[in-house]
Amino acid sequence: MRILVCGGAGYIGSHTCAVLAGRGHELMIADSFVNSSPVVLERLGGILGSIPPSRQVDLRDPHAVASLFAGQRFDAVVHFAALKAVGESCARPLAYFDNNICGTIHLLQEMREAGVGRLVFSSSATVYGDPDAVPVREDAPLRVTNPYGRSKLVMEQLIEDLCQHDPGFRAINLRYFNPAGAHPSGRIGEDPGAEPNNLMPYISQVAIGRRKQLAVYGGDWPTIDGTGVRDYIHVMDLARAHADALEFMLREDRSATINLGTGCGISVLELIREFERASGRQVPYRIVDRRVGDVAEVYADPGLALELLGWRAELGVDAMCADAWRWQRMNPHGYAVPEVVAAAEEAMPSVRQVAEARPLAEAAISLP
Repeated sequence: MRILVCGGAGYIGSHTCAVLAGRGHELMIADSFVNSSPVVLERLGGILGSIPPSRQVDLRDPHAVASLFAGQRFDAVVHFAALKAVGESCARPLAYFDNNICGTIHLLQEMREAGVGRLVFSSSATVYGDPDAVPVREDAPLRVTNPYGRSKLVMEQLIEDLCQHDPGFRAINLRYFNPAGAHPSGRIGEDPGAEPNNLMPYISQVAIGRRKQLAVYGGDWPTIDGTGVRDYIHVMDLARAHADALEFMLREDRSATINLGTGCGISVLELIREFERASGRQVPYRIVDRRVGDVAEVYADPGLALELLGWRAELGVDAMCADAWRWQRMNPHGYAVPEVVAAAEEAMPSVRQVAEARPLAEAAISLP
């Protein structure tokens, strides 16, 4: 198939592009590069043998979105493009509604205009809020507790309404639990840029020496060791699920909402210990007060993914930690090398010029 991947330079998007191209699909990547780096495209080229075609597009701009489809034929769209930090969404709710919801409306409008009737949507387990019971099934009550989660739920509802009222439109909503890990090559991975919002990259940055210690929010939860328990899923398993979802839509011609997780919970302290084994480094941490809105334990019931897609998680926490550490060790500053980027930005202020400057400089730097 020829597939438009919106947000394809992001963490999950880039890994999904690697899997889709590996299955023989032809890709076009659209990304605003607000929360991603153009360097990802070159890194994907190193993995795939050629750099996928791409366009710098902000989905909030309807004319830019229309230009994506002008003169192009796509069989399907995979939609990752969204802001995704819970804390930031609480500080800037309107920005999240504008970017995530308005951008999705523009994308859906242009898909209909172009006659593209297949969509895989990147949703989130945040739509469940504080669930009544675990493991969490797809029919659990939906209780968003922050603007990010609300934006994801509204995006789901828009897509579901379109599926109900347009007989030619099909969509798969994939509700992720906690993505972690990196591509086994170490060339692409999770690069939060600023202070990480997710646990695994924070642990990685402490282990590499970028941060002094990890704050563990709460040591008195009713769990195995008093720390919060979550369902961590390897990003390559997650990427594979998107390809499986596209094939399911073609085969069955139907829509669905599906959880993606392992079905097993891992505590914060268990994840720290696993990462220390994988890296050979100590990860200093301290227990601090619980965060408002946190819950003790959340993990998925992934049974529907197996039933419909034939998909189950194959890579365990040991692989997540080993791959995350390989990525961090090979890329201690993520996609950016601070000294080179600062010089490049001063001399060449455009995003594209900076992207071209970084890979040349990285080759000359000895990484630990």
